[in-house]
Amino acid sequence: MLVLAATPIGNLGDATARLVAALESATVVAAEDTRVVHRLLQGLGISNRPRTISLNDHNERERIAELVPLAAETDLLVVSDAGMPTVSDPGYRLVVACIDAGVAVTVLPGASAVPTALAVSGLPTDRFAFEGFLSRKAGERRASLLALSRESRTLVFFESPQRLGGFLADLAATFGPDRRVAVCRELTKMFEEVVRGTAAELAERFADGARGEIVVVVDGAPPVVVDLASGVAQVLALTAAGARLKEASAEIAEATGLSRRELYQAALDAR
Repeated sequence: MLVLAATPIGNLGDATARLVAALESATVVAAEDTRVVHRLLQGLGISNRPRTISLNDHNERERIAELVPLAAETDLLVVSDAGMPTVSDPGYRLVVACIDAGVAVTVLPGASAVPTALAVSGLPTDRFAFEGFLSRKAGERRASLLALSRESRTLVFFESPQRLGGFLADLAATFGPDRRVAVCRELTKMFEEVVRGTAAELAERFADGARGEIVVVVDGAPPVVVDLASGVAQVLALTAAGARLKEASAEIAEATGLSRRELYQAALDAR
């Protein structure tokens, strides 16, 4: 079968017992960087030296023809440099190919920078969206942020330390200078740092960039404030499209901050 294994994102003490056991018994490992997995084996005190095959963003398509039959014959362990394979790391195409070929896929859960940053950010965790790395091109990055500026869920981004300043400046310009943000740096490592503040404050703080691995967590957009009449019009539009009145009232109430009960009754009266 194909075995996706999460590896520590910084602190080797976060390696799970299942990961250690899998590495100790593995005969073949597909790794984002084979040098990194050898250092991991050494750091965990594992004497096993399995066959390693590189699996990265540049060669994943070409590797599939080799790796799918291999996973059908034996347990193929897949690791990225840190965290969970397929989450902003290689492995997704291989997973799909194995599923299509009838090869079982399982996972050894563990460390991941996304929920780690989300938990420590101090921002809402009940609903969130992971956006990974945006475009390196400033214009495309700004357009992506503009499209996300009204997203109500907490947003999680990865960013390089060199581009952090530009990213935060664009964030302040598109989301507004007062949007709450947490910059999480070097999570689980010796120099872990979480800096919380507004988009404008952090854009100034990190104008010259930063060092280390960066995760940026951004508060969702506040509900759009509309009057009751406008809200009722939106509810009626949804019901005209086939939605039930109760569900339409709840959806518009969540999006606007209006009372669900008032929306329901006013829409009922307007019918």
